[in-house]
Amino acid sequence: LMVEGAGSIYLAGPYLVKAAIGEDIDNETLGGAVTHTEISGIADYKFKTEQECFDKVKNIMSKIGDKPTAGFNRAAAKHPSLNNGELFSIMAENNSKPYDMLALIASIADADSFDEFKADYGKTIVCGYARVDGWAVGFVANQRLIVKSKKGEMQLGGVIYNDSADKAARFIMNCNQKKIPLVFLQDVTGFMVGSRSEHSGIIKDGAKLVNAVANSVVPKITIIVGNSYGAGNYAMCGKAYDPRFIYAWPTAKIAVMGGEQAAKTMLQIQVAGMKAKGKEVTAAEEKEILDTITANYTRQTKPEYAAARLWVDAIINPGDTRMLISEGIAAANHNAITEEFKMGVFQV
Repeated sequence: LMVEGAGSIYLAGPYLVKAAIGEDIDNETLGGAVTHTEISGIADYKFKTEQECFDKVKNIMSKIGDKPTAGFNRAAAKHPSLNNGELFSIMAENNSKPYDMLALIASIADADSFDEFKADYGKTIVCGYARVDGWAVGFVANQRLIVKSKKGEMQLGGVIYNDSADKAARFIMNCNQKKIPLVFLQDVTGFMVGSRSEHSGIIKDGAKLVNAVANSVVPKITIIVGNSYGAGNYAMCGKAYDPRFIYAWPTAKIAVMGGEQAAKTMLQIQVAGMKAKGKEVTAAEEKEILDTITANYTRQTKPEYAAARLWVDAIINPGDTRMLISEGIAAANHNAITEEFKMGVFQV
């Protein structure tokens, strides 16, 4: 479709044609709407105005037949049990205090629809079936409260442990078998480290979770509400794991690791390099270097930095989260699932 005087199509424009073969010709004669609808046949329609062109597009689209949908389940929607005003009171302004992820889910999901999966096991990740604006979804969310396992272990909120990784992997597989879209709510600082975790097999349990996320065929929508650090970003369906949509709240922090740990690690590397060259580093110089590294790193963890590099699709108002999840699933529903859900080999 071409608008007269507005659109043109050619392999080489008038100036290049003049330079290459010496032919003098104007835009319209070379590749305008009349040329391509009446002489070359490249274009199908020409119009006097853009509005006429838009009307034709609408007319053509109105006649296109429907394709099979993915068939995601949708029921009558219900308002969340917590309203937007309560949503903003759940998290501290700088996300510095623990909070209950179940309350945040209650502000997004339809009232009385959340059915938690393995509620008393692997508590640092909350999993459960729910509805958002009527759409059936599976929530995978980081619990920020400190929890206590049945074994008596105190587990830090926002950290992925062996049991929570195992639970989340199973839940993700269930959602794929039942054709239920997944919604990830990220506020994760990473996997638990140290000898206790290593001896318990955190690598294989974490790999199981990443395997399940990577091989999912149902739509995945990721909301980064707080921290999104390192391997935790991968396990909770970061950009590299192909979510259909990935959004960040203004409170999001996206980085390889937390700012304090990263700055101290980079300081050690930089100071060691300076000492290797024979330079003595005073305590004052170390502090100056640390302050510079911290300032740069803090700037790079902000959601604006991530959005500018397309690591997230948008920075959103938290109050719009429910609407955007619903719109995302509605869009994904137009694309039928054709791949079979297959898992790789698990290390046991």
